[in-house]
Amino acid sequence: MILAVTNQKGGVGKTTTAVNLAASLAATQRRVLLLDLDPQGNATMGSGIDKYSLTLSLYEVLTRRCDVQQAIVYSEAAGYHVLPANGDLTAAEVELINVIGREQRLARALDSVRHQYDVILIDCPPSLSMLTVNALVASEGVLIPVQCEYFALEGLSALLETVESIRDAYNPNLRVEGILRTMYDARNSLTVDVSAQLVSHFGERVYDTVIPRNVRLAEAPSHGLPVLYYDKASKGALAYLSLAGEVNRRQPVM
Repeated sequence: MILAVTNQKGGVGKTTTAVNLAASLAATQRRVLLLDLDPQGNATMGSGIDKYSLTLSLYEVLTRRCDVQQAIVYSEAAGYHVLPANGDLTAAEVELINVIGREQRLARALDSVRHQYDVILIDCPPSLSMLTVNALVASEGVLIPVQCEYFALEGLSALLETVESIRDAYNPNLRVEGILRTMYDARNSLTVDVSAQLVSHFGERVYDTVIPRNVRLAEAPSHGLPVLYYDKASKGALAYLSLAGEVNRRQPVM
């Protein structure tokens, strides 16, 4: 299963979700690969890998300077494999502008390794770029983190239109796997109202798990650790373990 973790709106907990879901799935004995498709390299750093010392990264994979297997590294700190990224990835978009079949570059690269993993998670950049298009073309499902705030539904509608466009043009098997409510504060009436709207509109596509606002979640990346290994008893760690359980139940591994 290949899941793109994406939202065209920034600051919704996308990278936090990619890193911590990867760690939680790995903790349930799933073979996990996390792809960092964001030139900021935050998922790479949050997995305990120094983006500044990379010799090979996703940039070399997309521009066919190396095989995907050569660029994958194992994170001892996080317990899963990572296809890392750094600022070099920005150049990949420029280099691919006039390349025929550029939308399928990532999908073709992953063909040789997808059988080695139960779950491949792709942390997408917070914009509709060629990188995001590559992620959606390569994926079977889309996991959408949504912060329960005033403009959440508007941003979600734009993303769903994008998913529909990719499905029509490149990837007929693409589906919305689930919508995840993040930075949840039950004391905030707006949060509760938007959450209810999401459930009313999208029904079972909304995960039962909600990710709370949690200090430990915010602190963990600065230590290069998923929250599960920073503070396993924290509300954030328990929430992502719960989410991993839901993902596993929706997509049981054979």
